Amino acid sequence: MKKSSQPSFLLSIIPIIALLTTLIGIIIIKGADTAQSISYLILLGATLLTILLSIVFCPRPIKTIFEGIKKSASQILPAIPILIFIATVSATWMLSGVVPTLIDYGLSIINPNLFLFIACAVCSVISVLSGSSWSTIATIGIAFQGIGNVMGYSDGWIAGAIISGAYFGDKVSPLSDTTILASSSCKVELFTHIKYLMLTSTPAMVLALLIYATVGLFSPTNNTSHSFEIITALHSSFNITPWVLIIPIITGILIAMRIKTHITLATSSILGIIGIFIFQPQIIDMLGYSHSWSDISIMCCDILFTETAITTGNELLDSLVSTGGIAGMMPTIYLVLCAMLFGGTLIGTGMLGTITHTFTNKIHSLRQTVGATIWSGLFLNCCTGDQYLSILLGGNLFRNLYKRNGFEPRLLSRSLEDSISVTSVLIPWNSCGVTQSTVLGVATLTYMPFCVFNIASPLLSLFFAWIGYKINYKHK
Repeated sequence: MKKSSQPSFLLSIIPIIALLTTLIGIIIIKGADTAQSISYLILLGATLLTILLSIVFCPRPIKTIFEGIKKSASQILPAIPILIFIATVSATWMLSGVVPTLIDYGLSIINPNLFLFIACAVCSVISVLSGSSWSTIATIGIAFQGIGNVMGYSDGWIAGAIISGAYFGDKVSPLSDTTILASSSCKVELFTHIKYLMLTSTPAMVLALLIYATVGLFSPTNNTSHSFEIITALHSSFNITPWVLIIPIITGILIAMRIKTHITLATSSILGIIGIFIFQPQIIDMLGYSHSWSDISIMCCDILFTETAITTGNELLDSLVSTGGIAGMMPTIYLVLCAMLFGGTLIGTGMLGTITHTFTNKIHSLRQTVGATIWSGLFLNCCTGDQYLSILLGGNLFRNLYKRNGFEPRLLSRSLEDSISVTSVLIPWNSCGVTQSTVLGVATLTYMPFCVFNIASPLLSLFFAWIGYKINYKHK
């Protein structure tokens, strides 16, 4: 290949600048929700711009561009079936009573002086099982926010405990889309990624729980009975029984046995469907179906594929038990596919290689490499306003650098999670920050200092890189 066919640095950054500028402009003018809803269109536009610039200024065989897309697809497409199964697990676990039972047990043991500790712990359990920080915060998080206010805690501490717990689960759950994206984009097996991720996530979570427990023990609090309203509503709509927990227990056993992720999730979804008929038979009537085989078959399809809503008489529970199914996962899938095309064209046109070489040519040591990844992750979160896009761009940007310097790909996937997944909620204009601020009614800058887990995660990642703890690499 001729040297002239290699794009210059200035040419290569034009699509990225156009992408970031458009996203930031829309966030400023229309808000983060609008930017998130059309981000896949912006990615498609950036993809077309990349191809056009390549054709005009540094033409390459069309086969080369398709090879880049193929390479990108090989990293991203395996995540699509898993994302679909995540949607079915979330729906079936909710309607079978798994999540409602865990919420009930969590609320029943609340002690005012241990409220922050319990809020963080319960949110972490629910988000691990659901794989979603957003649904955790939008349901039980709202309840905890109200209960904490009556108990006398400040908004910042309450929201910080809720967010810390919710994002711990979102970060380490095998059901989390960000966890799957980070592992698949770096070519790391999902449970290998999670196990390595726990080296930084566990001490960060322990630190958060210790701080929340200490603050609660030394804070003046008031007793409240508001949690009993939620408990009553739960018992009136669901059969709360410990037997339903056999579903997550079996899922945990499959995970421990290292069964393939899609098989584990598919099995868990089937168990959830069976659990509806065994533990929550009243759900059939609440959804408006008869007990005939034809209606039951239709109900199962609706639960798995479409939005399902149940009227419980409690606004919080109505929001909680409303599930989106596979249809609710489609916007995320569209974004992943469009990001795949954008990353593939950057690879195929040689632009990503030029950018990577320019920024990483002088980075060789472990500390420099991880440090560059962490700070770039924060930068991408600020610029793109979306954690999914940041993870995919970060993976494409640093993958070759880690390979060149002899570092394990699991170190890259962990660094991306530590710097992107948990910090997106700390940025006021990021979609996560805007959403959680609106849901909890607390300004981002108000709760930011109290999100102990979210702040500690990137710092611990940097610290472990500084001391070289549990990091295998080849000396150059």
